[in-house]
Amino acid sequence: SPNRESGSIRVSIEKVDLLINLVGELVITQSMLNQAGLNQAQGGGASAEALLNGLAQLERNTRELQENMLQLRMLPINVAFNRFPRLVRDLCNKMGNKVDLVLTGEQTEADKTVLEKIGDPLVHLVRNSLDHGLETPEVRAAAGKPEQGRLELSAQHESGNIVIRIIDDGAGLNREKILQKAIENGLVSDKDELSEERIDNLIFQPGFSTADKVSDLSGRGVGMDVVKRNINDLGGTVSIHSRQGEGSTVMIRLPLTLAILDGQLASIGEDTYILPLISIVESLQIRSENLNSVAGSSELYRFRDEYIPIIRLNSLLGNSGGIENLEQGLLVVEAEGQHAGLFVDRLQEQQQVVIKSLETNFQQLEGVSGATILGDGQVALILDIPGLVHLFHKTRNQMTVPALAAAS
Repeated sequence: SPNRESGSIRVSIEKVDLLINLVGELVITQSMLNQAGLNQAQGGGASAEALLNGLAQLERNTRELQENMLQLRMLPINVAFNRFPRLVRDLCNKMGNKVDLVLTGEQTEADKTVLEKIGDPLVHLVRNSLDHGLETPEVRAAAGKPEQGRLELSAQHESGNIVIRIIDDGAGLNREKILQKAIENGLVSDKDELSEERIDNLIFQPGFSTADKVSDLSGRGVGMDVVKRNINDLGGTVSIHSRQGEGSTVMIRLPLTLAILDGQLASIGEDTYILPLISIVESLQIRSENLNSVAGSSELYRFRDEYIPIIRLNSLLGNSGGIENLEQGLLVVEAEGQHAGLFVDRLQEQQQVVIKSLETNFQQLEGVSGATILGDGQVALILDIPGLVHLFHKTRNQMTVPALAAAS
């Protein structure tokens, strides 16, 4: 039955053999530590060194075991890609388009769960490219392009993540139309100065699902907010880069696995929080001349050529601690194509953490994606950066402070 199929996974015998060898190594390390412990108990000589060697070996074994266990869940991305040749052929026949589909990096591996959940957003993005990105042969010929359009799906590993790109050489996005639509829907003000990238990424806003069916924007907009939400739920990010008349590139960045996260530990008051490294742009020491208060209760920080909103986590998360002085560090994070600054009292080390669900163990908290247990047994919350930025804007709007669009 299909249910039983989705609950099982095919694993090569080499991966299993490797795992068995690693468990053997673990048993040897355990007996080595046992021996060192006994010697220590009996007041033996140089057993402290043996104990330290044994612990270092245990750390190596555990790391290798962890990496190989994750490999068991890894499948090549062609599991998600293999439906597209037929989908593209069928849609092209229906619409009278000519499209050359190119798949690259199909052997790039990712977690089975990630691949299962990314399937639908990918279908949506590919349909949008075919439906509204790539023009008909007549329009392409008139624009001096080859009649056959090109659609590329590529996957590759980049700094501990999997990056999927959907590239078309179509018409690109109509920025005037997007901006006009966004102003109509009250997503931005006509006074805001937005960069081209910000305008392109407005199509991921919920307001765009009401695009009128007649416009060539309709497919680019309908349901793009759902695509974005699904990708954010996987701990990933999505953005679009468009060149008018030349085409568009949608870039999806996803974690390789949903069980483990590369995190930055930070202290705020007495508490330790974990911020996903994927969201951090840079950390810096606060310079008071770059800090500006606006309307009494909002703060902006000058970061290079833009002003970014400051989020004080201790007040947002109801944490009474926190020094809140200018000796603090500022973490510049990115969410939904926008930068924001988080005040932290102290940055600690970076480490991989195992994610424990808050929903199953406690309850869902806004701005928090999960929790983990640190080496000293302390529970630390893992912050959900897009959720925090959303919560910050929501609470600020409730306080009737004028919303500030960070000038890009």
